[in-house]
Amino acid sequence: MIDFWMGAGVLLLAALAFLLIPALRVRRLQAEEDRTALNVALYEERLGELANQRAAGTLTAEQFEEGRADAARELLDDTEGDELRRSGSLGRTIPLIAAILVPLLGYGMYMHWGAIDKVALAREFVEQPRTIEEMTARLEQAVKAQPESTEAWYFLARTYMNQERPAEAAAAYEQLIKLAGRAPELLGQWAQALYFAEGRKWTDEIRQLTDEALKADPHEVTSLGLLGIAAFEEGRFEEAAGFWERLVATLPPEDPSREAIQGGIAQARERIGQTTGAAEQPEEAASADAVSLEVEVNLGEALKGKVEPGDAVFVFARAASGPAMPLAVKRLSVSDLPATVSLSDTDAMMPQLRLSNFERVVLLARISRNGDATQGEWQGSSEPMKPGAGEMVRLTIDQPVTP
Repeated sequence: MIDFWMGAGVLLLAALAFLLIPALRVRRLQAEEDRTALNVALYEERLGELANQRAAGTLTAEQFEEGRADAARELLDDTEGDELRRSGSLGRTIPLIAAILVPLLGYGMYMHWGAIDKVALAREFVEQPRTIEEMTARLEQAVKAQPESTEAWYFLARTYMNQERPAEAAAAYEQLIKLAGRAPELLGQWAQALYFAEGRKWTDEIRQLTDEALKADPHEVTSLGLLGIAAFEEGRFEEAAGFWERLVATLPPEDPSREAIQGGIAQARERIGQTTGAAEQPEEAASADAVSLEVEVNLGEALKGKVEPGDAVFVFARAASGPAMPLAVKRLSVSDLPATVSLSDTDAMMPQLRLSNFERVVLLARISRNGDATQGEWQGSSEPMKPGAGEMVRLTIDQPVTP
């Protein structure tokens, strides 16, 4: 920001010049006025001498007139070219006071009504953020500097959701909707954030938001997906399949989420068959088809003095190619290591995102001091593998987490 203040300083000096230069010129002008007054006094004194000499009879009338003409000519020669200017009623005091008050008032008015924070923010956004945390911090600054910016509120809400901070995302969506209006897609995303913020509990507020969104747009994708999830978790598998089928029909063929949603539809249809047929046999078949991974987690020797026993350890599986959201996750602490955990479809965060729905997955174990699985300091990871291969996977946490 130094170049900004340098530019402002140059403009301030230019403004002060209009006040200070006239004040500085007063002294020179006063000297000119004093010299002119002296010449006039000398002229009057000369005329007095000529009058006395004439009265004494030493000068004739012609000599008197000639002397007076010479004195007048000398006075004109002495004052010719001088610009007799008055300093005016302002004098020097008022311009000097104004020169002090102008920068003070200008600075105060700019800090109150100016946009120095927006200038700084614009400069920050010129550089690409290095981490998701840095991006979040910039967006938080953006909504403080420009609380009327719908774009800033939208991207902040989306970033919060990507960081699994649904409560903050819900608050950002609420503010966004106040500014941008109740667009169906925004209502659906707000409902989704509220659903996860409430611990995956369906509430009247969420129902009202999804109903309003689908009334305005029957193909609103977020609302359809959310209604399917809620119905599935409540055992209403027919409704869940119906919502997800409507969603799949809306998505373009190349959409990468179609595979996961179709997997959720197949599971819902399977559950429908289980509830209408013999209960025990389908349960046995389901357990036979279940996919699980055994993971042994160890702490690298070099990290034993760098981590605390209470630091959180997240062990999770993620699709090798597909959504970044974990498919299954378990939480431990550093004091539990070494430990062996089992990840299976029962640990899925969302019904349509399960280990059995993907051909290859990657396993990760991450240490996070702040307890956020999306952030961390150290981790260990595996190569892409097929779920349910039946082999014990060993992960050693010994690598720093890179942005």
